[in-house]
Amino acid sequence: MKKYQVVGIGNAIVDVLSQCDDDFLDLMGIEKGIMQLVERERGELLYGAMKERTQAPGGSVGNTIAGLGNLGLTSAFIGRVRDDALGRFYAKSLTLEGTDFPNPPVAGAELPTSRSMIFVSADGERSMNTYLGISADLGPEDVADDVAGSTEYLFLEGYLFDKDKGKEAFHKAAAACHKGGGKAGIALSDPFCVDRHRTDFRRLVRDEMDYVIGNQHEYEALYQTGLEEALKQAAAECSTVVCTRSGADVVLIRGTERVEVPVHRVVPVDATGAGDQFAAGFLYGVATGQTLAVAGRMGCIAAAEVISHFGARPEVDVKALFRGQGLI
Repeated sequence: MKKYQVVGIGNAIVDVLSQCDDDFLDLMGIEKGIMQLVERERGELLYGAMKERTQAPGGSVGNTIAGLGNLGLTSAFIGRVRDDALGRFYAKSLTLEGTDFPNPPVAGAELPTSRSMIFVSADGERSMNTYLGISADLGPEDVADDVAGSTEYLFLEGYLFDKDKGKEAFHKAAAACHKGGGKAGIALSDPFCVDRHRTDFRRLVRDEMDYVIGNQHEYEALYQTGLEEALKQAAAECSTVVCTRSGADVVLIRGTERVEVPVHRVVPVDATGAGDQFAAGFLYGVATGQTLAVAGRMGCIAAAEVISHFGARPEVDVKALFRGQGLI
């Protein structure tokens, strides 16, 4: 028996959320609906401008792993935070939610704990302004073999591929996972990140990953072609391929099996975390031995739940939603 069912590696970011209108976005020079990286000074300015803030431990894969912990799987998240107020909040909150955080906050670090100022407008669009801080410095020294090597599934966050240390951490973690008999996968995370590191991403997916999760734009960026041809190439290089398509059917391919899972359209209250919770539902299905179609449906149910309210984490028992749909 392995210690964990799923272990994730990613940016440990505290999500700070606030509601706003379009006039506020224009006033602050915030581009609506996208994620922008900001410098420390800009981050402090935006943080100070937020009204009625709420905060939660976040980061893309961090959200996914927390979702899995809430679903009852044994899980851990490898991330890097400073020993400051936000870093201690992150570590404590994740642990209370049922997910191990094996890396202690770093005392005396030069950079503060990472944070993302997320402005949510009335139409549910999220405008994310992320100061990466210490989390982007995660490297192989942060990856313990007895964590990455003792999990059934490893899930990597593509955003961390922007730095050489992050790439080294991924290679070390994937090797430890495979040595322990587990399966490793990655979230492509962002088409611009894929554009910057296409050759390395292609090599990682082809040579080291057992599954890959991304959206239509990320696959098209990775293979520099239309979606169907991109998915064909991905399936030839990786044993399991999952593609979300912005409200259209989700495509899942494993070997010669291809299924398309319909998405139940809902008007989003807050789109924050939709892809992260889709991944949580999908990985829950895979880790508990469900069929590809059922795992895809679980992902869609988890995503639909999280966009129906404010915040990036589920507010109801998602496993009960699975039961209600006859999936478990």
